Amino acid sequence: MRIASLLPAATEIVSALGLRGSLAAVTFECPAPGVPVVVDTAIPAGLSPRQIDAWVAERAASGLPMYELDRAALRELDPDLILTQDLCRVCALPAGTVQEALAEIGTSAEVVSVDPHTLDEVLAAISAVGAAAGAAEQAAALVGRLRERLAVVEHAVAGAPPPRTLILEWTDPAYVPGHWVPELVRRAGGEPLAGIEGGRSVAAEWDALVALEPEVVVVAPCGFGLEAAVEQAGPVRDRFPGVPVVAIDSAEYVVKAGPGLVDGIEALAWALHPGRMPHPPAGRIIRT
Repeated sequence: MRIASLLPAATEIVSALGLRGSLAAVTFECPAPGVPVVVDTAIPAGLSPRQIDAWVAERAASGLPMYELDRAALRELDPDLILTQDLCRVCALPAGTVQEALAEIGTSAEVVSVDPHTLDEVLAAISAVGAAAGAAEQAAALVGRLRERLAVVEHAVAGAPPPRTLILEWTDPAYVPGHWVPELVRRAGGEPLAGIEGGRSVAAEWDALVALEPEVVVVAPCGFGLEAAVEQAGPVRDRFPGVPVVAIDSAEYVVKAGPGLVDGIEALAWALHPGRMPHPPAGRIIRT
């Protein structure tokens, strides 16, 4: 089977299922050397967080895409299975664009949309991708291992007072997360102070966030790695003097709806409850 993954989370799932060799196409964000890239970003390079926010808002208001699909390349690659999403038009190419492209190029590929809002739905998405790719047994085994790791974290933080935790998805302007992100904090043994579990990310005023009196602030800029998180943590520390600030690799541990979210929960549990969880791999999370 030839699989076109138009979503980094889907690429992560395919790889975790042992099907990396079946990848026929990926996005510019996917770590898959040698596999053709058919989705690129339209966001200009070198913008600051505030400039990115303004660019996205203007683009959305104009009805213009955030990502560009190479339809000719997709036609030539002729995949059997295409993995896409409709969860967030800012984060990845939407399924509607893919369906339009398929109608245009005349392919009969199966399309599976990966649109989870909670961690359980992420695990269900792994099962759905496995079933579509002919790897249902591998998916069941993977989900089983992930649930075992979640149980280990739950046991490790049991009985510990949950620190009041503010997690920021963006810092200029401030955004608090939705979808599964507040759940990650809760499962890591924290009390999420803002954001809507299973809902959408929303903008927030700094005065209102400070008034929540968090005991820990986590900086997790959407789609960015640890270096960007550390950079954005500086101004955040100034707003919350005396409050521990944690920077985390959001791209791998927070926003990608795949197996890496369990790594994120383990890392957050380590940061929120020192001594109860092993230190995460280097380069993923740091207490600044």
